[in-house]
Amino acid sequence: MIRVILPPNLRTLAHVEGEVGLELNGTVTQRSLLDAVESKYPMLRGTIRDHVTQIRRPMVRFFACGEDLSHESPDAPLPDAIANGVEPFLIIGAIAGG
Repeated sequence: MIRVILPPNLRTLAHVEGEVGLELNGTVTQRSLLDAVESKYPMLRGTIRDHVTQIRRPMVRFFACGEDLSHESPDAPLPDAIANGVEPFLIIGAIAGG
């Protein structure tokens, strides 16, 4: 079971509390993981990635195993600790201001 932690605003939108659990077959990538999240919670479509281009929204970041994976290829395999459910995949809303 892959563990995903959503930011509070997306948890509210998806009507979930705590972590989201997903079962994925094959190689676990950002793309396959986000496809599964959006399939299970269709109300999140367009909030994490653009509807058309599927590119990460500018104010969203992805973290796994203490590493920022936001600029990695969406088709690169995620670390084994994520695929095995040992560590969660974090989707973080970036904060900006001045």
